[in-house]
Amino acid sequence: MCRVVDLRQAVLAKNDASAHTLRTRLAAHGTTVVNLLSSPGSGKTALLESELLRARERSVPVAALTADLATENDAIRLARSGAPVKQVLTDGLCHLEAGMLAGHLDGWLPDGTRLLFVENVGNLVCPATYDLGETLRVVLASVTEGEDKPLKYPTAFGLAHLVVVTKTDLADAVEFDEIAFRANVQQVNPGVEVVLTSARRGKGVGALLDRALAAAEGAPLHAPVMAGRPDLRHGHPHTHAHTDPHTHPHTDPHTHPHTHADDTDAGDLAPTPS
Repeated sequence: MCRVVDLRQAVLAKNDASAHTLRTRLAAHGTTVVNLLSSPGSGKTALLESELLRARERSVPVAALTADLATENDAIRLARSGAPVKQVLTDGLCHLEAGMLAGHLDGWLPDGTRLLFVENVGNLVCPATYDLGETLRVVLASVTEGEDKPLKYPTAFGLAHLVVVTKTDLADAVEFDEIAFRANVQQVNPGVEVVLTSARRGKGVGALLDRALAAAEGAPLHAPVMAGRPDLRHGHPHTHAHTDPHTHPHTDPHTHPHTHADDTDAGDLAPTPS
């Protein structure tokens, strides 16, 4: 068991290094990444389309990369905004990684892009521990998913800089308890802002764009308590004393067992001219 934990830690450490490199290189080009996480069917794509439209209206240079296991449906929807959009098919992988993202941005991301929205794979487990080089991490949950969602997925909600509630036009119909939801969010991520939205009715549309632009301009971000606890952030409180018979000196390289054809080093990123 210890070997598995050490391997996971090595994988995440490699990803963190790639994420740091990607974040630095994008910042040098004036691009800020917003990582959007949610369950499938949360309304993430509908809200993002509205935010991209709002950005275009305000002449903010934006782009979006959306990841799915299969189909290009989300990219087709987002492209209606007029913003540059790229679809990434993960071939069964349940999350994006920083090296993968860098590889997909290389040669595609338009020069001068101010904000890059990354719509992660619909999943609140796998993507939660992978830094993509984002400046702003946003977790979305619809009113139809229940008030206890933050408690069921504490890592995803616990590392968020911002929590967005979607489909609030259905709140009465599903008897959504906003007070209980907010209390659960605060239990795993004290002090994080919660924004209520409805893409269908336009409620709260533009709030995500405003928060992203503020982050791009260097405004102070919420500091999740969990972010300062690597044992919790990586999903395993590695506290045992290694006194059992399988002790080891931790000197092996712990190489990543699954590589990707497009797993480009983040240092190779080079935005293309618009």
